[in-house]
Amino acid sequence: MPAGRAVTIVEVGPRDGLQNEKEFISTQDKLKLIGLLAGSGLTRIEATAFVSPRWVPQMADHEEVMRRAARRPGLRLSALVPNEKGARAAIAAGAQELAVFTSASETFARKNINCTIVESIDRFRPVLELAADSGLPVRGYVSCALDCPYEGPIDPSAVRDVSEQLLEIGCGEIALADTIGRATPESVDRMLVEAGRSLPPDRAACHFHDTYGMALANIDVALAHGVRVFDGAVGGLGGCPYAPGAAGNVATEDVVRHLMSLGYDTGIDPDGLTAAAKFALEARPG
Repeated sequence: MPAGRAVTIVEVGPRDGLQNEKEFISTQDKLKLIGLLAGSGLTRIEATAFVSPRWVPQMADHEEVMRRAARRPGLRLSALVPNEKGARAAIAAGAQELAVFTSASETFARKNINCTIVESIDRFRPVLELAADSGLPVRGYVSCALDCPYEGPIDPSAVRDVSEQLLEIGCGEIALADTIGRATPESVDRMLVEAGRSLPPDRAACHFHDTYGMALANIDVALAHGVRVFDGAVGGLGGCPYAPGAAGNVATEDVVRHLMSLGYDTGIDPDGLTAAAKFALEARPG
């Protein structure tokens, strides 16, 4: 398969997909889900978040999940971390990649991470230093890269500016997130044109929600811009607790089948992914 037809899927179901669930999902079920996902051929799985259980109770077992999660050659397990403390704990537990998160919207940043965008970047600097010392890659998320539940449409120049800052402090990959699922192919195109002035396509990823059924069309636009890394949540789980109206992430199994229909190679077994999706939905309380 030519390099240009290879696409990487980052599975965020165990973290972003489950973080909003009201009733606690057992650690054992989380570990089984990660094992099924790994068995399907996924090479990158965001396993958990090293955040305060007070803010995200569903991630209270982050250390045990990371220590016990399925490992295999070619699989990279990542953890979302909000600060240096979280990064130290994630590295100690065996995380193979770290992810930090900010926003292109000042209002969303204040409501989601309780600081300004500039303050969030400063907070990430020691995280990047720790990761560099440990030889770990770091992904930077840019929430509300297209629309904000509080500010409305986001100026693409804000996305470019935040991406520049994340690249400058050492993030190897920038994930541009349609946090509330309002993106259209036209708005994605405008955003990627502007962000692309600073962010090369081989350093970019896209994270789409399917709130209005536009995720696959938006992926097609990103593909045309040269993006070859996309996030998905098995079973379409997830949503942001600080983004009113945000429905689930685009389902990984839908993304994989769509990419296959276009002739792209993900290296993922669709049937194995379907089995993981079935288990994920059954494991949800209620």
